[in-house]
Formats: sequence, structure tokens, C-alpha cells
Amino acid sequence: MIVRWESEHDYVLVHIHQDMFGDWIFSRAWGQIGTQFGGLKHMLADDHDQAMMWLSDETTIQSSRGLRKVLEVEAESAEGRAAVRQLSLLDSL
Repeated sequence: MIVRWESEHDYVLVHIHQDMFGDWIFSRAWGQIGTQFGGLKHMLADDHDQAMMWLSDETTIQSSRGLRKVLEVEAESAEGRAAVRQLSLLDSL
């Protein structure tokens, strides 16, 4: 699952997925739109339920900061694959 929030200048993108060992990974990217400023953090969840709880918390946080949800898709969709490519680019910075 991929979820993205945006404001006029900032974005936050969350990617929840399983790695090749079956572990659940919660990846969070953030930054300023149109710049290279931002960061990327990966967290290992105990299980899918914990990753979804973190997503719920993230939704609350971003809403309170005035960001609006602009994308919520499965990672396997065309939009999801495009969003994952953005995360891959951040890894190389």
C-alpha cells in the first residue's frame, strides 16, 4: 500500500510492503515538493497490523499538520509502481 499526503510545499509518502523474508516494512519519505530536501526512513513492523496502526497514526499526524491525502493505492498498481520509483530515487541521494 502507498499513501501520499501533500500541502502547497511539502509531501509525505508511506509505503507498506513485505520484504523477501516476509517481514513487514513501513517506509516513510518526506520533503519539499520540487527540491531534493527531505528524508527517507524504513521501520520493521512486528506484523501487518502494526504497520497499519502506524499508517493510521501517520494519517492523524498529517491531517493535523494540514496536509491532504492525494494518493492511496496498492503498490502493484501503475500509480503505486511510479511512487515506489520515487522512493528508490531517494535511496540514492
